[in-house]
This record gives sequence, C-alpha cells and structure tokens, in this order.
Amino acid sequence: MPKATLYAYAEKLKPKSWKDHQGNWCTPECIKTEVLSGLTVALALVPEAVAFAFVAGVHPLVGLYAAFIVGLITAVFGGKPGMISGATGALAVVMVSLVASHGIEYLFATVVLMGILQVFAGVFHLGKFIRLVPHPVMLGFVNGLAIVIFLAQLTQFQVTSPDGVKEWMSGVPLITMLALVGLTMLIIWGMPKITTAIPAPLAGIGLVAGLVIFAGIDVPRVGDLASIKGGLPQFHIPVVPINFETLKIIFPYALILAAIGLIESLLTLNLVSEMTGEPGGASKECLAQGSANIVTGFFGGMGGCAMIGQSMINVKSGGRTRLSGIAAALFLLVFIVYASGLIEQIPLAALVGVMFMVVIGTFAWQSIKILKRIPMTDAIVMLLVTGVTVYSDLAIAVVVGVIVSALAYAWSNATRIHAKIVMDEDGAKVYQIEGPLFFGSTDGFAELFDPKQDPDVVIVDFMNSRVVDQSALQAIEELASKYEAENKVLQLRHLSHDCHQLLNRAGQLMVDSDDDPHYGVAVDYSIKTGVFGGGH
Repeated sequence: MPKATLYAYAEKLKPKSWKDHQGNWCTPECIKTEVLSGLTVALALVPEAVAFAFVAGVHPLVGLYAAFIVGLITAVFGGKPGMISGATGALAVVMVSLVASHGIEYLFATVVLMGILQVFAGVFHLGKFIRLVPHPVMLGFVNGLAIVIFLAQLTQFQVTSPDGVKEWMSGVPLITMLALVGLTMLIIWGMPKITTAIPAPLAGIGLVAGLVIFAGIDVPRVGDLASIKGGLPQFHIPVVPINFETLKIIFPYALILAAIGLIESLLTLNLVSEMTGEPGGASKECLAQGSANIVTGFFGGMGGCAMIGQSMINVKSGGRTRLSGIAAALFLLVFIVYASGLIEQIPLAALVGVMFMVVIGTFAWQSIKILKRIPMTDAIVMLLVTGVTVYSDLAIAVVVGVIVSALAYAWSNATRIHAKIVMDEDGAKVYQIEGPLFFGSTDGFAELFDPKQDPDVVIVDFMNSRVVDQSALQAIEELASKYEAENKVLQLRHLSHDCHQLLNRAGQLMVDSDDDPHYGVAVDYSIKTGVFGGGH
C-alpha cells in the first residue's frame, strides 16, 4: 500500500470527533466546550431546582432528581440539541395545591399522567400548532420570562431573622452581596475578551467561589438553602389507589401541567432555534418531554420542562450539541451523590450574577425601540403577554396573547371587505367583491348590496374574494333570498367548486368558468337541510 494512502487511512481511524444524534460533528476542542458548558449549567441548576422544590412543597431532592432525569432524557432525545430541561417554577406553582391537599404520592402519579398526555401530543403532532404563536407574543414571552428570572433572584437578597421572618439585607451584608454579584457579572462580560477556552459563566462562578471560600467571606451559600446530598434515584411506583376517583383528582392537574410544560418547551425550542439558526423538531420535543416525565414520576421526581434561563446559559457558553445537556445532567447527579459538600460552599451571589447576565441577554431590548413603529395591536399584545407572564403564568399569557392576536386579525379582515361596482354591456350590475368573506365580515358583505334599487340582473364576482366558512355561505344564501323576493336574478361567479356543490343544493344560479378558484370551504353545510357534513 502506498505511504500516502496508508497515512490517509490512519487519519480516518484517529478518534478526532464525536457525533451527536443530529449528525453534527464535534471536534475534541468542541467536546471540551460542550462539557464545560454542561458543568456551568449544572451549577446554575442546583439552586433553581431546590427553590422550585420549596415552591411545590416537596423535598429538595425531588426537584434535583427531576432536573437530572428530565434533563438527561430530553438532552438525548429532544427536538433541539443545546436545550436544557428540568424542574421549573411554572410547573411548581401548579403542583403546590395538589401536594398540600393530597400528598406527594399523588404528585408522582400526576407527573406520570402528565407525561402520557405529552407523548400523545407528540404522536398526534400537536406541537406544530406552536407556529400559530405570533411574533409579538414571542417577544412578550421572552421579555416576561426575563423579568420573572430577575425577580426570582431578588429572594437571594433576603435573610431569615431569629424569629423566622424573611427580611431584606442591609448594611455590610448587602454591600458584600452586591459587590460579589457585580464582580461575577464583570468577569462574565470581560472573560470572552481575554480567552474563550473556558465558558465565561463558569469562570465567573469559579473565581468568585474561590475568593469567598479562601477569604472566608460570610455570604449566603448554596448549602444555606438546603442540603443537596443524596443517593441515586430509586424506582418507585406511586402509592395511590388505582381507580376512577384518583383519576378525577390527578387528571385536571396533569392536563394543566402538560399544557404549560409543552408551551414553555416549544417556545424555548423556537427561541434557541432562532439563536443557533438551526430548526428544531416540535413533535420530537413533545415525545421527549413526555417520556422524561413518565420516567421522572416513577423515580421520585416532580416533573419538568424546558428552562429558558439555563438554555440561554448553555447556548451562550458554547453548548450546541446534545453532549452539553447530557453533561449537565450527569454533573448534577455527581453533585448529589459525591460532591454535595463542595457545591454547597458556592456563594449564591455568583449564581445570581450569572442569572442577571442571562436576564440581560434574554430580554429583547430592541422591542422597546420598535414599540412606536409597529402596529398598535402588536404593541398591545407584546405588553399584555409580558404583563400576564409576570403576574400570572406563561401558559395563560401565551393563550391570552394568541386570542387577542386572532381577534385583532379577524377584525382587520372583517373591515377589509368591499366591492367595486361596474355595469356590464348587457345592463347587469356587477359587484366585484374584494376581501375574505367569513363570520366576521358577513354584516359588511350584506351592507354592500341594494336589492330594491338594483337592476333585474345582478352579478356577484368572487374572483378577488374567498368564501371561508359556513357563515359566509349563509350570508350568500340570505342575499340570494333578498333578490328572489324582489323577483330579480342573482348570479354568482368565480366561486370554488366546493361552493358550487354547496350552493347548488339551494338552487342558486351558478356561473361556471374555467378560471374558477380551487379551495375548500371549512365546513360542509346544506342550506336546505341545515345539516353539517364533512369538511373539505
């Protein structure tokens, strides 16, 4: 074998890279970046998981186990490499009433059912409906979540007094805390200008933690929240009666949790996809989230979904493949089982500094500049979603934003319908309809005509219009009845073949043309019988 060929063959055999499930190649340098990014995310996950466990009223390990299991499974099988999932506050606030009223075993059963519902959403490709979320809603979601993350960090500036009351820091402790937070943020901002060998958030956490530990600075640390020491998650079947009564209790919670989890996960997927310039798989993410929650429920976890804050940390630290998410989950497990004592010494100020930088990077600052340039409706929707996200929760905010956007769109289309009126050579009056005809524009459509004053032959031309729904068909039928009552002829031109079939049943005079449009009316409705049939 020639020497050049031998060298080329040997070069192919060298383990130069790692390939993720999406087929993306990662060099050894890339692997280092991914692993360090995962370590950064894992450090930031610890206080978040503990805090959300407290919100839900369960032991901190229940939140940490959820972060590990959900994070690992979604990292391997999720719809977007680089996304991070775990226990979240949006789910915790729903869980707290269930835990308080029925206990933690019912929570585990609910998480399993939640996962099953999410798997069904993936199987039936319901994730595709996330594309119906308008851009102003996305901006409001991002801004609202940035504010929520910021407000959540403010609790770290509180201390518990001897009588058990939470009080705001003051004096030297507050100054020290703010100084360490500022130092962390400064390191994260300046580190990329010096070197990119280490993710800036990890450098910020490491340097500030080292300063606090070796200088013996008295500031709140992770261990002050709770001990994170524990063993491996154990398989555990939820101890609840398997009957209809149990289903009545857990199903409403499971349905709400499944919806919130998928909305937050799919919006985060869209956001990460925009940042990385690579599309994600919505249905695949639904299946991964559902599978992860099913497993979590059987291993003593509180369930979870995508975490926008940690996902932003990962992406900005260089995490682009599945390896970063897998590393984050495995590091978290190592912390729980082997390194709890060390992790508990990390100052909360360092983690707060990281999250403040996430807030700055997540908030869509350009949305403030464009408020006066975009349509008033879009500005209102964006501000509304931001406000509802902060004061209520993400799922309600998104639903409200989509509904308001849909109503605004419907009103805009309802006011668009009008007609150009011309007389043809035979003396017939031609109404050339422009704009969609649907439930919102039927009144405007009816007002275009004057059956009493019109000539004996009237032609309604739909070339520049579209009949959308049953309300539109009914409006056409009512118009025909008015002209019939005046003993006048109404002709309908340039309607789709679908409309031909539906309106011919009412005996209307249709005018066939080779350039009739081709589209289906949303509902098959017999005007004579009033019976709904199959959609077209």
